[in-house]
Amino acid sequence: MVKTILRAGEFALFFMLSLALALLPLGLAKKFGAFAGRLLYRVWGSRRKIALENLREAINMGAITDAPPPDIIARRCFENLGISFVELDKIYYGRGDSILRSVTFKGLDNCTEAFNAGRGVIFITAHTGNWELLALKSGMEVGPLQIVARPLNNPYLNRFLERARARYGNKVIYKKGAIRALLGSLKTGGFAGILMDQAVLKEEGHIVEFLGRGAWTTRMPVLLARRTGAALIPAFIKRTPLGHEITVYPEADVSGTEEQALRRLNMAIEEHVKENPSEWLWIHKRWKRVVHPD
Repeated sequence: MVKTILRAGEFALFFMLSLALALLPLGLAKKFGAFAGRLLYRVWGSRRKIALENLREAINMGAITDAPPPDIIARRCFENLGISFVELDKIYYGRGDSILRSVTFKGLDNCTEAFNAGRGVIFITAHTGNWELLALKSGMEVGPLQIVARPLNNPYLNRFLERARARYGNKVIYKKGAIRALLGSLKTGGFAGILMDQAVLKEEGHIVEFLGRGAWTTRMPVLLARRTGAALIPAFIKRTPLGHEITVYPEADVSGTEEQALRRLNMAIEEHVKENPSEWLWIHKRWKRVVHPD
């Protein structure tokens, strides 16, 4: 009972603050988001430490080159999170049409062959740029997506986000039982989106190189593609002076072993991160549970 009351109180506070933020003019709201991100960088010491450690390791391994110092990249990463939250906040309250219009596509014809053949499409992406905006815009322009996600701890906030995402045609599938649900959809030409740049448990994937080090990588995309004939297509979003750009890449090769196919997908993510290091989620423990040699 007490836990329920606390969760409800958390959501009520979130609702009031997020609604007030959604009512601000977009330019002012983005400035607030960037400021909030810089503030978070200063006060969230544990995540700042993780981001800096990950960046230093990637730079030492030669995976990230010709980039600003780690502290600058990390601070920009937090700023991106703040601005992304503001953008989504306005969209979820129905005040983000200009944000959605600012998103352009590049390379969408890479999906044409799969579309015409009636094959399912699995968009492979990562926690970079405003990845939630990528899903929303793709759901509007390409087709309703089934998105694999983890439910939030607060059920009231989780339902709020579910309804907001559904308004743009997308459906969230939670990790437990996701494979069964996706198999049926993809076999009939459906669309799915998988964020595959977070560490998984041993039984869920393989250790595959990512940015110079082995990282536990989900086998789900390759498993689904091989069972359904769906096309695995990398797609990423980045910020531009005029808004956002989504780049859709050619279909990935899933031949060979699962590890070989996953390495090719990780390489696609790597290339985007190398080109846009300040927009990737460095605060995640991507390489946890893997013992790396000194």
